[in-house]
Amino acid sequence: MTLQNKKIVIAGGTSGIGLSAALMFQQQGAIVTVTGRDIAKLNAAAAEGLLTAEVDSSNIETLQTFFQSLGKIDHLIIALGSNKGLGNFIDLYLDDLRKGFDEKYWSHLNTLKAAIPFVNLNGSITLITAITASAKFAGTSGIGSINGALEIMVPIIAKEIKPIRINAVSPGVVDTPWWDFMPQEVKQQTFEGYASQITVGRIAKPEDVADAILFLAKNDYMTGKIIACDGGLF
Repeated sequence: MTLQNKKIVIAGGTSGIGLSAALMFQQQGAIVTVTGRDIAKLNAAAAEGLLTAEVDSSNIETLQTFFQSLGKIDHLIIALGSNKGLGNFIDLYLDDLRKGFDEKYWSHLNTLKAAIPFVNLNGSITLITAITASAKFAGTSGIGSINGALEIMVPIIAKEIKPIRINAVSPGVVDTPWWDFMPQEVKQQTFEGYASQITVGRIAKPEDVADAILFLAKNDYMTGKIIACDGGLF
C-alpha cells in the first residue's frame, strides 16, 4: 500500500517515537499533521516541514473541533505518553496513577472517540502502548495497568469499527525524552542495565518503533493486533 498523499494525523507527534514516525511518513510522500501542546516542539516540527496543530488531547471538545476542521483522514497514530504510575505498588501514590490514566489512557480514548468518524473506511489507527502491559516487571504494576487497559481494547474495537483497522505497537526501552525525568547519569546506567538483558544488545532508537508503525499503516491485512517491538527484552 502506498502512503503517497495519504492524510496522516499523529497525536503527540512532536517528539520521540511520534516525531520519528511523522518524519518517516513524510519521507513516504504522506501529508502529516502532528498535534501537541508544547509550542516550542510544535514550531520545531513545523521547521521539519510537518503540519502542526495545538491540541489538548485531554479535552474531547477540542479534539472534535480539530478533526472536524481537518476532515477525512487515512491513518491515525496516537503517541500520547505518560511516565506517571512507576514504582512498587506498596510505595505507589494512587493520585500519580490517576494522573497517568488521565495523561495516557483517557487521552487515547478521547482521541479515538473524536477521530473514528473521520477515518476513511480503508484507513487505520495505531496506538502506542508499552511492553509494561505484558512484561510483568517489578515496579510497573501501575504504568503497566494503563498500557494493559489500552491493549485489551484493541482486538475488541477492531471488530466494532471494521473495516477500519486498529492495532498497537508495544515498545520496550527506547531512547526518547520519556526518560528525561531521570538524571542523565542514572538514565545512562539504566540503559546499560537494560541493554545487557536485551537480545539484540542495545536500547531501541525511536526509528526502530516508527518502522513498525509504518508497517501497520501500510499492511491492510493487519488489525486487532499488538506488535511488541522490544528487541527481545521480553
